[in-house]
Amino acid sequence: MALLEVRNLRTYFHTRDGVVKAVDDVSFDVEAGQTVGIVGESGSGKSVTCYSLLNLIPQPPGCIESGTAKFGDTDLLSLSEAGMRKVRGSRIGLIFQDPMTSLNPYLKISTQLIEPLQIHQGASKSEALERAVAELDAVGIPDPHKRIHNYPHEFSGGMRQRVMIAMALITRPEILIADEPTTALDVTIQRQVLDLIKERQEDLGTAVIFITHDLAVVSEVCDYVNVMYAGRFVERADVKTIFNSPKHAYTRALQKSIPAMQLKGERLYTIPGLPPNLAEDIAGCAFAPRCEVKKGDPRCIDARPELVELEREHWVQNCPGCLSARI
Repeated sequence: MALLEVRNLRTYFHTRDGVVKAVDDVSFDVEAGQTVGIVGESGSGKSVTCYSLLNLIPQPPGCIESGTAKFGDTDLLSLSEAGMRKVRGSRIGLIFQDPMTSLNPYLKISTQLIEPLQIHQGASKSEALERAVAELDAVGIPDPHKRIHNYPHEFSGGMRQRVMIAMALITRPEILIADEPTTALDVTIQRQVLDLIKERQEDLGTAVIFITHDLAVVSEVCDYVNVMYAGRFVERADVKTIFNSPKHAYTRALQKSIPAMQLKGERLYTIPGLPPNLAEDIAGCAFAPRCEVKKGDPRCIDARPELVELEREHWVQNCPGCLSARI
């Protein structure tokens, strides 16, 4: 049995312009100690998927329409807010995209780090402070005994992200959700942060759900990959299969978009067009208007294609046009 089993998750936003189907029938598993990637362009539904699991969707306008998320004997989607508080920040940690807006600028780092230990584990202030210093040291903050009493603005972007990692892991959660943790960082710091997450994961045995738009990052940190487009998974497989034998046109287009895949001097490849408006009904394959196929297959527009297992543990959206396209 998987550590986390998500089945048929649907999260919609009811707006004046219509119902936005941000997550539309998504299922995936997370095994203990595994790193599972969710990759796709901005607006594809990656963050909403994971925030739904922790009941962090603003309601209204958001609404979790259906689905289950089995975490042990608990269905996360059926928990009350009081029940979710016992899980969020304790058994499931979260690293946000931008640490400067996630950390409270009015509170010292010490106050923000010890809070989870006091709330979830009943630690005394002195015990929590000692553990917080040790965690800052573990994530590479120099002189942690002094720096822990600084405010967030006294840290660089990379150091703030290290603080966020320390905060997310200080309670030793079973699952860590990393929501594009390297987006706002330069390349050198990105590498340090990725290595740090991997190192702490190995030390603690924590499973990681890694959200990113960068397929190159996925190749380095993930064991299993879910490729997401327009609120649905279009392809799911282990990382080697995704890179060595991608089947869906969108997966191949993302792979081709990696700068390192281009020959020197060539113009960088970009996927044509824009993602669809999820407030409008999508009659067939959501990627069809952007799919670079010489002759579209009429079956692409009959109905939304479903995931099928083409090979063992390799699931692909069954769109004849996307499966035949050569990007």
